[in-house]
Amino acid sequence: MAPGGDAESSADNGAVGKRLDPEARIIQLTGQLHAILEVAISAPARWHQLLDTSATLWRYSGGNVALLMAQREQLGLQPPTLVAGYREWERHGRVVLKGEHALWVLAPRTAPKNSDPSEATGKGTAGVRGGEEPGAGPRADRKIVGWRGQAVFDVSQTEGEPIYVPRAGVGMADVPEGLWRSLVHVAERRRFAVDVTGSQRSMSSGFTDFAHRQIQVGAWLGPEDAAAVLAHELGHAYLHGPDDKVGALYGSGLHHRGLAEVEAESVAYTVLRAHGIDRGAQSSNYLAGWADKVIDVERAAWSGDGEQNGLLTRMDIARSTLGRVTATCREILQITQPVGAGGKLTSLQAPSAVAPVDTYLIQGSPRPASADIRAK
Repeated sequence: MAPGGDAESSADNGAVGKRLDPEARIIQLTGQLHAILEVAISAPARWHQLLDTSATLWRYSGGNVALLMAQREQLGLQPPTLVAGYREWERHGRVVLKGEHALWVLAPRTAPKNSDPSEATGKGTAGVRGGEEPGAGPRADRKIVGWRGQAVFDVSQTEGEPIYVPRAGVGMADVPEGLWRSLVHVAERRRFAVDVTGSQRSMSSGFTDFAHRQIQVGAWLGPEDAAAVLAHELGHAYLHGPDDKVGALYGSGLHHRGLAEVEAESVAYTVLRAHGIDRGAQSSNYLAGWADKVIDVERAAWSGDGEQNGLLTRMDIARSTLGRVTATCREILQITQPVGAGGKLTSLQAPSAVAPVDTYLIQGSPRPASADIRAK
């Protein structure tokens, strides 16, 4: 695309020369999202890939992370790392390269509360069931009334002024300094006390006690394992309390611990990954049975008289699980603040505020992430 062009009208990922109307765009995006989730249910490796990308783009919703990853894969490219709209890149001194195709995400249409839906902000499309908002939701005085496609571009599709991006892992030990304290702070904000104890129940590594608002972590664990266990229990603390009406439909309480464990471990895996710790091998036992756990929950949702209680489809479970996991990770990571941008250009500090030893310098023509240049 030529600099200064209209990104949304002239760039169309995978559909060169073809413009989709807003309704068709929403149908295409939701179809892509369903296809991604269907594969993720059946292939644990694909679920891990979604979580890996979520750890990089943690400021985005799970649905939009999946869409961005899939669209880049269609072009034979690595997942995106830093994403923004055409005009936003321009405001930061960079332009989208000629010929680049937009990546599309779902963005909410909002309207003032108590208003008619026709007053929604943004070009109109009808509401889409199960859409994923690309952030923390609308302001308190507004409501979501529908969805629209929004064109964005990865940093590798741009050129111009250098951008200083904090480097994860620079100068860190195996466990980033302060991670444990920040996770404890997360627990305290949820009104849970963290107790590191050698008298753990059944010698399990971690336990969340909702009645006494306490999270127990085994005293025998090393720093990385302790942080992982605490992050896992935070997943339970956020998602699986007695007042969790959504999760109760598919097993967040004591009835279907399998799927609840998948959610909690997905939270732990993503949070630690965002902080530069790869727990892939340790998480495999929890996540490898993803498809079986979904099927078990589906079966448990049927009563003996042939009527289904609560659950709809595997897709509903997958979409809900991804949304719940990524929303929880976003809340946690906003407190623990891992090094990096979380995928959003607006989250970067000004270059002058970034120490060179902690930065990458992205400049010039697009290049793979592995070819990023360390700032001198």
